[in-house]
Amino acid sequence: MDRLKSSARFMIVSDLDHTMVDHHDPENLSLLRFNALWEAHYRHDSLLVFSTGRSPTLYKQLRKEKPMLTPDITIMSVGTEITYGNSMVPDEGWVEFLNNKWDKSIVMEEASKFAELTLQAETEIRPHKVSFYVQKDKAREVMKALSKILEKRGLDVKIIYSGGMDLDILPQGAGKGQALAYLHKKFTSEGRLPQNTLVCGDSGNDAELFSIPDVYGVMVSNAQEELLQWHAENAKDNPKIIHATESCAAGIIQAIGHFNLGPSTSPRDVMDSSDSVPEKFEPGHEIVNFFLFLERWRRAEMEFSELYLASLKALSLPSCVFVHPSGVEQSVLDCTNELRRSYGDKQGKQYRVWVDQVIPTEIGSNIWLLKFTKWELSGEERRGCVATVLLSSKDMSAPEGFTWVHMHQTWVDEASTKDHTDWVC
Repeated sequence: MDRLKSSARFMIVSDLDHTMVDHHDPENLSLLRFNALWEAHYRHDSLLVFSTGRSPTLYKQLRKEKPMLTPDITIMSVGTEITYGNSMVPDEGWVEFLNNKWDKSIVMEEASKFAELTLQAETEIRPHKVSFYVQKDKAREVMKALSKILEKRGLDVKIIYSGGMDLDILPQGAGKGQALAYLHKKFTSEGRLPQNTLVCGDSGNDAELFSIPDVYGVMVSNAQEELLQWHAENAKDNPKIIHATESCAAGIIQAIGHFNLGPSTSPRDVMDSSDSVPEKFEPGHEIVNFFLFLERWRRAEMEFSELYLASLKALSLPSCVFVHPSGVEQSVLDCTNELRRSYGDKQGKQYRVWVDQVIPTEIGSNIWLLKFTKWELSGEERRGCVATVLLSSKDMSAPEGFTWVHMHQTWVDEASTKDHTDWVC
């Protein structure tokens, strides 16, 4: 969060399961479309916030299963935990705030007396969240009775039912909406309130997000009955909240365009980059397009043409060096020859490439340093490298506006080095 010295141009606060992440899409196409859009046009001056009911354990598990970006802020356990950055540093002020009129042991004691409730896995029981499963037809009755009992015991709690089966008990001041309100207050006190905020959700525990003043909101097309009912009863006349016609991450992209919050055409939706000239040349867009070309080239989703290789060569300085994660240095000629040999080698296979945390810094006159993580998914195997790229923007008459000066890559972990013979560029 501290990487932005002023107000973020845009902030997205999104639920994960069935909102950002589509569990019915084995190719993860809508998520990958969002990834490309965010890294190309927003990462450098905007904030990405994931707000999930998942505990840290299940959140980290999801990150291993799906090609998710790294958020600037992570809100977990139904708004009871706020963490920042890659290291997920907890917000101690939020922890202190939630301790008011909360006693986890009393909650566990009283809830255990309800036969209708089944305690969830130990990983889902957090310092300020106790979670159960309950049948849909029993939920309302149990919530009403349990709320009265806990109030008599001196606690101030809220009980949230979502997903047709999950019942979460939290401090009254907790929840996804309150966590966002806390962040907005914090940003305001620092003079850094984002210019626009878009909240995104699909279930009952997301409803609070849409209650925060002055935010835009999108309920994805696959939103559950409980959220649609809440909207009908509380926000049907709010023009800043829409029910998308697209599901999951595609619905988020749709909302960005609907509210004119910024670019809404993902680079993955443009098959020929020469057909789409950006309004301004952005270093992040250059990185996204390069690796998207690599994916399409190896999947044979574009025709083989020496013209493509010639144009790539023309966009690099003759002295440009590409350092392979193994440490081997490759010239521009080496790389183009390798690309020529690799055309179509992933055709018909599960193979995707995406980049994460593309952060550009102008380090000199028209010289850009970009740091990011590049990931490849080939079948069931995922490999990643930390990359540093130098771009020159001196010759803006070039087709893409940038000239490649240097690229250096190192493996994210030792597991990636077991077989690197098919790692291209």
